[in-house]
Formats: sequence, C-alpha cells, structure tokens
Amino acid sequence: MSAEEITGAEIVVRCLAEEGVEHVFGYPGGAVLYIYDAIFNQNKFQHILVRHEQAAVHAADAYSRSSKKIGVAIVTSGPGVTNAVTGLATAYMDSIPMVVISGQVPSHAIGQDAFQECDTVGITRPCVKHNFLVKDVKDLAATIRKAFFIATTGRPGPVLVDIPKDISMHKCVFEYPRELEMRSYKPVDKGHSGQIRKAVQLLQQAERPMIYAGGGVILANAAPELNKLVDKLGFPCTNTLMGLGGYRASSDKYLGMPGMHGTYEANMSMQHCDVLIAIGARFDDRVIGNPKHFCSHPRKIIHIDIDPSSISKRVKVDIPIVGNVKDVLQEFLAQLDASELKPNANALADWWRQVNEWRARECMKYATSTEVIKPQSVVQKLWEVTNGDAFITSDVGQHQMWAAQYYPFDKPRRWINSGGLGTMGVGLPYAMGVQMANPGATVACVTGEGSIQMCIQELATCKQYHLTPKIIMLNNRFLGMVRQWQQIDYGSRYAESYMDSLPDFTKLAESYGHVGMKIEKPGDVDGAMRDAFAMKDKLVFMNFITDQTENVWPMVKAGKGLTEMLLGSEDL
Repeated sequence: MSAEEITGAEIVVRCLAEEGVEHVFGYPGGAVLYIYDAIFNQNKFQHILVRHEQAAVHAADAYSRSSKKIGVAIVTSGPGVTNAVTGLATAYMDSIPMVVISGQVPSHAIGQDAFQECDTVGITRPCVKHNFLVKDVKDLAATIRKAFFIATTGRPGPVLVDIPKDISMHKCVFEYPRELEMRSYKPVDKGHSGQIRKAVQLLQQAERPMIYAGGGVILANAAPELNKLVDKLGFPCTNTLMGLGGYRASSDKYLGMPGMHGTYEANMSMQHCDVLIAIGARFDDRVIGNPKHFCSHPRKIIHIDIDPSSISKRVKVDIPIVGNVKDVLQEFLAQLDASELKPNANALADWWRQVNEWRARECMKYATSTEVIKPQSVVQKLWEVTNGDAFITSDVGQHQMWAAQYYPFDKPRRWINSGGLGTMGVGLPYAMGVQMANPGATVACVTGEGSIQMCIQELATCKQYHLTPKIIMLNNRFLGMVRQWQQIDYGSRYAESYMDSLPDFTKLAESYGHVGMKIEKPGDVDGAMRDAFAMKDKLVFMNFITDQTENVWPMVKAGKGLTEMLLGSEDL
C-alpha cells in the first residue's frame, strides 16, 4: 500500500509542527494562499495576523530574542517580501535565529515580470544567513529542516525559504528528515583546549583585567556561566547594548554599558586594562569608537566567538577562541578550578581603586526638575514599578539609550532592541512577539513619538489577539537623536527633525480600542505608571511629554576614542 501524498502547502504546515512551532506571524497574499488554506485546516500552531509584513518579521524576531524558541513568519511574494526585508536585515545584524517563508510566483513565471514577482533570493541574499528557492516539492521538507538547522546553529541568523505557488500545489509523500548531514556547513561548538589554557593563564597573570561581554552570551544562553566567571575572578565586567542582562547589573562588579553612550568607568576600564577578554562581542564601532585610538594603548586581548570571521576583524587579538560561548565558558571554568595559579590580589585591589575613582564621577547623574518631565526619570520609575523584572522592548533613538542606561537588567533576554541595524518601528511589534512567547509576563515598550508611528498600525493586531503591553512614549516633539546630533555637529540647524503635526495619541490609542494617557507633569508620573500597570488586561498607551532639550550623556562622538567622552553639555 503506497503512502499518502499531500500538497506542498500541507508539507509546510507539517514541517512547522514537527519543529514544535507554536506561533507564526504573517500576512496572506496570492502566492501563499494554498499555505494559508492548509493553516486554516490545522490546529498545531496559532497564526498571528499582523497589519504589515515588516511587523510580522519583527515580531518573529522578538519571539526568538525573548525565549529559547524560534520565530517564524510567512509573507507573500513581491511587496510582501520587500516589506519583510527590513525585518530580515534587523535580525541578521543582531544574529537572531528565525525562519521566514515567502511565497513566489509559479515556477514557469519566474523571470517573466509576473504580477507580484521579485527576485527574492537576490534581494534577501545580503541580509540573511542563507536562503533557498524550492524547485521541487520533493525537496520541500528537507529544505525547511535545513532552514531551521542553519538558523539555530553556529552564529545564528534568519533563513528564508522561497516557495513558488505551484510547489505549494504539487503533491508528494511527506517524510521529515530526522538526521541532517550538510557537507558544506559544520559549525564548531567546542573551543580549542590549548587556546583556553593560554587564556586562563593570561587572565590569572593580569594586573588590570577587564571582561567585555556581548550579545553572543545571550544567544548562547551562557549568562549563568558568565556570572559564575565574573564572580569567581572578581574582575570588572561590562555588557554591550546587545549583552545587557548577560551579567547582572545589580552586582558591584558591573560597570555599566561601554561605548558611545556607555559609562565613564566602563570606557576608561576598556581603554586602560592590560588584559581584555571579549566574550560573544565583536568590537563594534559603537563600542570601541575609533579603532586606531583603541589600539593605541597596549593590552592583550582574548576573543571568544562562534564566528571565526568576527575575530581580528576590527581589532587584532592575541588569543582567538572559536566556539560556542557556553561550551567555551564551561571549559574555562573547569580549567580555572583545576589551576593552581591565582590572580594577583594586590594588583587587582589597586585596579579596583582606579575603577572606583572613575565610577565616582557619577556620569549618569542628570538635573532633575519639578517643572518638566525628565525622560531618564520615566525609565527609572518604570524600573521601580515593574520591580526590574519586565521585558523591555524599545525603538531606536534617545529613548532607546535612556532605557539601556536607566533600566538595570539582572536577567538575560529581557532587553529587546535593534542594535546593529538601528531600526525605528520595531518596538511595538517586538512587544507583540515577546508577549506571544512569554504569556503572562509584564511587557513594556519604550518608544518615541517618531518611532512609534512607523508600525503604529499594529495596535490593531494587539486588539485582535488581546495583547496588553504598556507603551511608554517619551514624547519630546523631536526626532530626538537626530536633533541631538544636529545640535552638537550641525550648528543647531534642526533640518526636518521637528515633529510639528503629531496626532492626539490618547484618542488614537482609544480609536484602536485601547487605553490612552497623556502625562505632562513630573508629579503625575508615578501615579500614572502604577495605574497603567494595574490594568493587566489592557494595552495602555502612555504619552509622556518630556523635556525637549534633554540629550543622552555620556557620549563619544563618531571618530573619537573611548577616553574622549563628552560627559555633558558643558563639554561641548
């Protein structure tokens, strides 16, 4: 008796079920209607209908960032795919595992300028880890299996599977591959023991050591190992924007975030240490500033990364260790336990005295006010009201930096933002993805009046699926970060950065069926925030009218070095 044949569309649904997918974000269109028909006839996962394909991919992205699950999105051909490109590029820059399934015109029409046709493989190639065009329904199951494997192993990233409409109609016997062998793709997990031994010895001999941890710690679920390492060694530690929560912010060994808007103590320690260990970080331009300036101070550098192409890419390192951060740190800790060498206690005490002198500058202090709401104070109040235990999504701009600076994270995967690409508009769809992945959790979206309008239509999605994030909008009636740069570098010529036609956000939120608030006085911030979070079954849109003149400090200007920081407007 022959096995039953099913359609390509049904194979897609069965594959997602085999991978344990629970939620799929998407928007239907002609090229994926067979797939949507198959979705209608299944009960293994829930489909979330967004209002724009960009939001589907952002939501799937945040679904991955905030959990150990993998986000999935479905979009149609042509404009569906091109709308998804920003979401793909956002996830790719931050190494987020995700699978996107796109529809394509029928195979015979490819290359004929058919209705809603675009070269999906060509367009997305620069902003995905890998992509596939399925040409035979018999290859479909194996291709989807490969997509999930590639997305989640090695250095993670988004993978796209492009499925022509006729492939979703064709039939074959379904068999999902349990074992997978790919000759051209064999990521390394274990670090080289000899290199780890060298690194352990170098760290134990250091007089001014520094631990610099990035998003790779989060992605590898290596926060427990990092916390154990820092606590065991007693060294100062800094987490990048993407690594916040990797090492707990409540520890006195934590120096805050490094880089362009990092703390004085973190940047000075990065620059003046004699041994620097980089863990799942890539010496980004926003972290080390000018590489020539950064390398002007002699130091030994240990670099742990899953991606060999990231090592010595911007800064030459002395001990490269290629491997999965969690596996490498586990062996690191084992070798530390077995070693008879101990760090130089006197030198380390002297180093901490210097670090604490830098810390005493209190670079995060800001002028308070009883007349106008300071944006930093709103973020601090958010931390207080949520007991520091919320999932915080953000858009991109000044509000993003204030959230990173003033909401200390003690847990990984709680800070969800676009680091590498810096994509405005991610905040609300990120909040949706986080809440779908973490039902019952407290979710807040910190945004600005510019960013929120880029995906504000997703308020309708939140209404349909009863999603209840709290939106904390720091409204300074400017494109804030643009205005800050224009003030500092462009003679205060505020070209096209003033938002002079803003909607009534309270009425707008209410028109979507949510609760809207407008808060204009500092004395009202606490009560409004507590009232909003007490409404657990409501999305509350909080419009905080904040100080228009406030800038993000400290700041390292583009092209400058880490020790050339501006600590406030007095340094301009």
